[in-house]
Amino acid sequence: MRGFLQEVTTDIESCSGGVGESLTALRDVQAEHFANSTDVSDGISVASQGAANCAPANNEQIDDLENYQVPESLDGFGLVNVVAGMVAWAAPDAQRVQTDVARLLSSTTPQARSSAEAALSRDLTALNTERAAIDTPIAKAIKALRMHASPPRLAG
Repeated sequence: MRGFLQEVTTDIESCSGGVGESLTALRDVQAEHFANSTDVSDGISVASQGAANCAPANNEQIDDLENYQVPESLDGFGLVNVVAGMVAWAAPDAQRVQTDVARLLSSTTPQARSSAEAALSRDLTALNTERAAIDTPIAKAIKALRMHASPPRLAG
């Protein structure tokens, strides 16, 4: 189980880190009522790069996760579905959230901003729902094995 946790954490952490950075950039720009164009531009860049980094075609670690084989000794814990869920969490869910952040930061009209905020809210809900579906079986396996560990940190 420790090997499983280490492998999937390593594979998902760059994508998850990008989600966290994108959301932080958005909060920072929103907190400054008069954010300068450099802050906005940097936030758009962080979110756009983060979205690209969650695609298996652009990130070898996500590609590795797609091809990861859960050890047979862990079959009874449903971790094969967890791995598939992690891939879905990254692509398309994390990609969509970061694309929404970039779209929201680049919005110039109230209508565009409102549309981007609605999309971000919807896609964050999907991201968080996927995370719960991932964390629950991992937490059950950790508890059943009486380990001191936790599921991979998935931003959102």
